[in-house]
Amino acid sequence: MLLTAVVIVLREVLEAALLISILSGLSGVLGLRRHWIGWALAAGTAGAVTLGASIDTVSGWFDGVGQEVTSAGMQVVIYLLLGVFILMVILRRQRTVVRDRTLLTVMATTVALAMTREGFEVLVYISGFVMNLPQLMTVMVGTLIGSGIGISVGALLYYLLVNLRQPWSQVSGIGLLILVASGLASQAALLLIQADWLPSQLPIWDTSAVIAEDSVTGQLLYAMIGYEATPTAIQAGCYIGGGLLLLAVALVAALRGRSRRGNE
Repeated sequence: MLLTAVVIVLREVLEAALLISILSGLSGVLGLRRHWIGWALAAGTAGAVTLGASIDTVSGWFDGVGQEVTSAGMQVVIYLLLGVFILMVILRRQRTVVRDRTLLTVMATTVALAMTREGFEVLVYISGFVMNLPQLMTVMVGTLIGSGIGISVGALLYYLLVNLRQPWSQVSGIGLLILVASGLASQAALLLIQADWLPSQLPIWDTSAVIAEDSVTGQLLYAMIGYEATPTAIQAGCYIGGGLLLLAVALVAALRGRSRRGNE
């Protein structure tokens, strides 16, 4: 029970922690103020508590698959926001007019949504043990351990990112965001498959014997690159297609900026 709680909470906390660490690190690299982080965390916590308190109502949406569809919807929105952020960062680097306030708003909204979704999932998991005090205490200990590991990994990534030299810090940050966004697209597809909004398929491969999803390594890879041991063709397509789309956006924006500077 304790190990299960650690793994489940670690997965959820890691996803939010990685996004927060990457975006806050890039905020410092770009010379932007970090006051948005506190507001984003507060808004995300409030959103998670609100959804958690309304779990019965949320679950009843969309003919009983409201939790899956709501989580998938938030992941799709986060994916789109990350695409906008990547584009704005590259345009800003190319000296195109990009308002810092808009950039901060995009980052804050992304973190708030990530906190809302992951916090909601953790609260739903914990709420299943409310009526069993001994198990609840074990789950709470596992929650603290999992949260501590997730936050520590996020902090380590943050310091690695901010201590890289320019332009590698921005390139590394954008690359990590593309990987995280690709994982979000794949996870959203899985949730919609579970909700029967997308057709169910057999896995196209199984790497459980190499890296189990419920292992610490598997959860780290799940949070960072969307690792799935038994993905379907739809999930793999969303992962690869989602990553290539953002990569294409980044490359086109960078090439157009170089071409514009060359003409000047």
